[in-house]
Amino acid sequence: MSLKEYLSDPLLNTLYRQIRQAGPVRSISVDLTHKCNLRCKGCYYFEEEMDSYRAEEEETFDAFLDSEAQRGTNFMTIVGGEPTLVMHRIKKIYDRFKCSVATNGLRRIPYEGFENLPIGVAIWGDRETDAALRAPDEKKDLFSRALKNYRDDERAFFYYTVAPGTAHQIERVVEECIQNGNNVLFNYYSDLAGLGGVYDYRKGFDKVRREIDRMIERYPDRILINKYFNRVISTGRLYDMQWGYEVCTNLSVNYEPNAERLKNGFPYNPHFRAYFADFQTVRRCCTGIHRDCDSCFDTWEHFSWIMIHLRKHLGSKQEFTNWLTTMYLFYLINRLVDYREGMKLLPEIQGR
Repeated sequence: MSLKEYLSDPLLNTLYRQIRQAGPVRSISVDLTHKCNLRCKGCYYFEEEMDSYRAEEEETFDAFLDSEAQRGTNFMTIVGGEPTLVMHRIKKIYDRFKCSVATNGLRRIPYEGFENLPIGVAIWGDRETDAALRAPDEKKDLFSRALKNYRDDERAFFYYTVAPGTAHQIERVVEECIQNGNNVLFNYYSDLAGLGGVYDYRKGFDKVRREIDRMIERYPDRILINKYFNRVISTGRLYDMQWGYEVCTNLSVNYEPNAERLKNGFPYNPHFRAYFADFQTVRRCCTGIHRDCDSCFDTWEHFSWIMIHLRKHLGSKQEFTNWLTTMYLFYLINRLVDYREGMKLLPEIQGR
């Protein structure tokens, strides 16, 4: 079958048309500040001392935004440190670019002035696990604070990072997030702190994958990944490719050590850069400087990996459906398509 024949399916035609209308994404990732009000075990930012890059001068930040606008950037992934510590900078980006923000949930982003901002609120397990990993000294109930801050806030989804040995927690955590009025997007714990045991990514995510699949079946209108994406990210396999640096697509294209990778024939995002909080220096990729890419299960990087390989997914209608629904979910999560209309389609998307 041809692409034209695939698109005779009404749902696929709708998804494809909405993505085409939204247009291509020319994205960057930016650390909005070097500061954070937590020290989470295994946070890539502090494990590789990325907080050593900093710029306090607001003029530097403003010049950075001007430069990226001139370069054609139309989407920014806002990370940290903790972005809510510099709310005025989030506002400056929000007013000029499409964007999404990742936060630890301790400070609420107000609704007024940020009405259409996608907010990914971090959670790393049930209350006990979340506190042990994200507030090991204070033993704060971070989960409850985040739930309170974003109750019934449709902008906010819980960005739930699961470790190999914590699959049994998934059901009750997901249920609590949904009862709070929020959707759920999954991430996979990398154990950059070397904790081992239940946190060791080398033990594999088979149990986690099965449990997430079960949640997709139970809550098809609330889970923001599909089974295909879940399989790709948890196995590291996409057709004949094995996940790693040689195939990663979100690499800073102006970072000299990436030059040889960019020549190896595998596609990449030609616009992408990952900026430190000095707003000048770039790092290797979204989530690392020197870390072993085998430990990377970053959701956004794996979305990009699938999205860039349309041709590999044209062999059958189901393969094309896998690609298109995954790409649409990326656009939906980041509100690049009409969010409320897209959410109405989510159960049917999950059924494909």
